[in-house]
Amino acid sequence: MAEGLFITFEGGEGSGKSTQLKLFAEYLKQTGYDVIITREPGGTDVGKEIRRLLVEGNKDKFDEITEALLFYADRRINLTKVVWPALAEGKIVLSDRFNDSTLAYQYYGSGKFSDTRIMDTLYQVIAGDFKPDLTFLLDIDVKTGLSRSFKKAEEMANKELRFEQASLDFHERLRNGYLTMAKADPNRFRVINANQDISTVSQNLIATWNNFEKENRK
Repeated sequence: MAEGLFITFEGGEGSGKSTQLKLFAEYLKQTGYDVIITREPGGTDVGKEIRRLLVEGNKDKFDEITEALLFYADRRINLTKVVWPALAEGKIVLSDRFNDSTLAYQYYGSGKFSDTRIMDTLYQVIAGDFKPDLTFLLDIDVKTGLSRSFKKAEEMANKELRFEQASLDFHERLRNGYLTMAKADPNRFRVINANQDISTVSQNLIATWNNFEKENRK
């Protein structure tokens, strides 16, 4: 492969994107691709410290601007230390969340910003015109997703529940925000129905990838 490819996985809480990313990575490796996995926040050592600040504790501990700045600081570190070097080596980079998450959560979900100018400016500063080549949006019914997320957290004694604590209205706005972004950028987004079982979702995702590869990676 002459050049790398940046693929992001997006979705609300409990959508299964982390599980599907791992399954997809295994599929790509089996078909001969060199794959790197990262996540936001937390794709680097410094990022792990930022992640702990962002996803643990009370949902109201940061104001919206502080929260956004932390996400973009983590993103800049991840891009410079992980993503861009791997792409330069011709690898496929799979990221569990990227900038669409910030827009979905901090803009659409919170409803505290009147527009996206602050986030657009921050993104331009840290990433310029760089964007994912492909984004899988795992779309799930909000109540189903939250039920899955809380159940998993209980089973694993997971403390990363800060965003799950937000209101149902927050999560509905978040989901609608994702779908709005996907509709606005159909060349990049592929919406996957995540209400189904793991195997079915994985098969649909791989089929979608195969179509994308035929169309774009000739």
